[in-house]
Amino acid sequence: MHQIERLQEFKKSVQNKFNVYNSLFLNLPYRNIENVGMVVPLLHHQSLNGLKEGLNPQDILESFFKNYVNIEDEKDQIDFMFRIIQYVERQVVLYDSVEDAAFPKLQEHSDSLSIKDYFQLVNKTKSWDKVAEKLSNFSARIVLTAHPTQFYTPAVLDIMNDLRCLIVDNKIDDIDVTLQQLGLTSLMNREKPTPFDEAKNIIYILRHVYYDAMGDLYAYIKENIDNDDFENHNIMKLGFWPGGDRDGNPFVTAEITKNVADELRVTLLKCYYNDLKVLQKKLTFNKVQDPLKQLRNKIYSAMFDSKKIVGYSEILDPLMAMREMLVNDYHGLFLGELDHFIDKVKIFKTHFATLDIRQDHSKHFLAVETILKEKGFIKESLAELSDSELIELLVRKKINADPESYEDIVKDTLLNIRQLKEIQSKNGEDGCNRYIISNSEDIFSVLFVYGLFRWSGWDEDAITFDIIPLFETMKGMSEAEGVMQFLFDLPEYRKHLEQRRDRQTMMLGFSDGTKDGGYVKANWSILKTKEQLSKVCKKNNIKAMFFDGRGGPPARGGGRTHRFYAAQTKDIANNEIQLTIQGQTITSTYGTKEQFKHNSEQLLTAGLSNNLFGKENVISKEHRKLLEELSELSFAKYDALKNHEMFISYLENRSTLKYYQKANIGSRPGKRGNKEKLTLSDLRAISFVGSWSQLKQNVPGYFGIGTAIKTIRESGRLRELKKMYKEVPFFKALMHNSMMSLTKCYFELTSYMKEDEKYGEFWNILYEEYLLSKEMLLLISGYDVLMENEAISRESIQIRENIVLPLLVIQQYALQKIGQETDYKEIYEKIVTRSLYGNINASRNSA
Repeated sequence: MHQIERLQEFKKSVQNKFNVYNSLFLNLPYRNIENVGMVVPLLHHQSLNGLKEGLNPQDILESFFKNYVNIEDEKDQIDFMFRIIQYVERQVVLYDSVEDAAFPKLQEHSDSLSIKDYFQLVNKTKSWDKVAEKLSNFSARIVLTAHPTQFYTPAVLDIMNDLRCLIVDNKIDDIDVTLQQLGLTSLMNREKPTPFDEAKNIIYILRHVYYDAMGDLYAYIKENIDNDDFENHNIMKLGFWPGGDRDGNPFVTAEITKNVADELRVTLLKCYYNDLKVLQKKLTFNKVQDPLKQLRNKIYSAMFDSKKIVGYSEILDPLMAMREMLVNDYHGLFLGELDHFIDKVKIFKTHFATLDIRQDHSKHFLAVETILKEKGFIKESLAELSDSELIELLVRKKINADPESYEDIVKDTLLNIRQLKEIQSKNGEDGCNRYIISNSEDIFSVLFVYGLFRWSGWDEDAITFDIIPLFETMKGMSEAEGVMQFLFDLPEYRKHLEQRRDRQTMMLGFSDGTKDGGYVKANWSILKTKEQLSKVCKKNNIKAMFFDGRGGPPARGGGRTHRFYAAQTKDIANNEIQLTIQGQTITSTYGTKEQFKHNSEQLLTAGLSNNLFGKENVISKEHRKLLEELSELSFAKYDALKNHEMFISYLENRSTLKYYQKANIGSRPGKRGNKEKLTLSDLRAISFVGSWSQLKQNVPGYFGIGTAIKTIRESGRLRELKKMYKEVPFFKALMHNSMMSLTKCYFELTSYMKEDEKYGEFWNILYEEYLLSKEMLLLISGYDVLMENEAISRESIQIRENIVLPLLVIQQYALQKIGQETDYKEIYEKIVTRSLYGNINASRNSA
């Protein structure tokens, strides 16, 4: 019943409203815009029918130019296509705004478990003592990343916020004016952003959404917990990668990191200052006015001078003194408002969000090798040392690595590690206390960082940083258990963990894991590795913390986050939820206060409920064996694909891969390294997954599943598969996320490629596995259509795909023209690049 009610509400609050407001675009007073608005539905109709009939995009558009808009000149045709792109981009903005405005209404008909519902359930089951204990130290950390999958500028985000508010109140005249503003506002960056620009764009969202949303969420939890002593201000934490994540981004320097840390702190002080202004108007009492004014002045001066530092206690202590005055002398008037502000200060302290440092293991290898060579411990390479000799140097030998003695990445690595003390002194230890190592595969991934801290002036008894290995490849995950056991057995590292409260954070890679091992094997390997690492940590009396790389689409660890955490087995440590959110997910899943509150609640209830109600998630030996077989069968199919001689060539020449770098999206290069010939290992997961998404083929999100299920079915074990789908939440969640990837596929767009002399065979391999995967997932689920139990998401996907279909056809047309002799090759390349924006924004989790 809930699904029917939600569908009705969706039609009323989203579909109908979008259709009404979309018609306003026809009245925009801009050059030729009315002509474009009138022909976009016609182009959509011709594209849809043409693709169904097997026509290629070039035939469709050439026929359209000739028969419907009478444009013969190629330059005029190009100009027309750019205007179509601009028009459709703004339709996507409008649809996002309408859907976001409807979010609260749609949640009224949702079956999802709120914090309030959760506490009521706890009281019914008389599990309160157990929950209260967990609530006192449990937390969820969402880490905002700078991965370039978000295209809305702050100006456009402001317009979207205005539209959301106006749509809720149905103020059609004001909506009309705001759409005119949107029509005149650029949706893209004029220049490639710097890492500092990226950081400021995300900090903008921290300031205008998350600051109040976090405070309101905490107040909501406190209100519903029925416990006056509740004081867990870490129940929701924010992490921050822009400006600290230098993995594959040579433009992130020590100076950038310092500036971003300052920007986080100064922006938080601006938030505090604004709240104090509001409080000052209410707390007009004699004793309170002076300390409040002094605090406000102190914060004001530090807002404009990053060298002026206001410590946490300098903010909190006067507030607590004011609180006492209100209670003792002023009848507790406005105490609630003051307490709400105090809670915010306790949540954000002086850092706003924890700035994480991330770098690839290879850069630390280079730094260590360069230092030891310069100091005379080796002649040429680390291979000259045994493991025990290298460990001795890293954990015991006193070495002074002066940054000025080195160049380039080695110098910057050392400068950055040295300055982390200063960042902690300004923003507090919580401001920057995690160092993540990409491509971790052995003990030295962690020990190189430990050694570099020691050699950079950090006392080994006071390295106030969590050193976090990121096991992202199949090899890394297979070695993870042994790596961590060795480190736990190493006295120096064990002592370091004692200083870190006997907690070890470990990150397991989705993006590169999926690229390396395929969808099923990557996810199954991650779950098994989590179980192994939980076990080894428990054996050594260490609290295991898992940090999950949750990208946008299922192929990069995305999909339904609540479902993902609820499906974890009982053998996986559940001390804290940590996950990345990035790109479109920052604005589409946590972009408004309502969305932030709802999705944060889902995270918390998933983590708190795990193993508390009902039976624990257990995967039987029989199901494990079946999952293992599925994993290997799926991997074999995917491995054959990625080793196909056409695999890289197809991506380079028939997708938008090379154009990601040409768009002014992010500061990071599109691939690792400077090799002339592109290899899969050099490809960044975002451009890899995003390119498949632009093709509407989404290969990394399902490829191999169909073959694996079919093989097991043919061995007479279909009943076992169906049973596993019903009984194993992990498997069900995996299949549902894959259904999302399949739902977003549209092979008709590229069906012309099946006749391609060079790539036709390869395209058919992709298409056949798509059809098979769809058939097999419907078979084991018993559904008639993909995502049958997620009707709202399915409808939303369909509307979005319909909006951007003209863009997709134009993109494919431009790619075809680029491969032909044309005087306008550069302009067609600009069309491909420009079309990325609307397509990805419409998908919301495409890369």
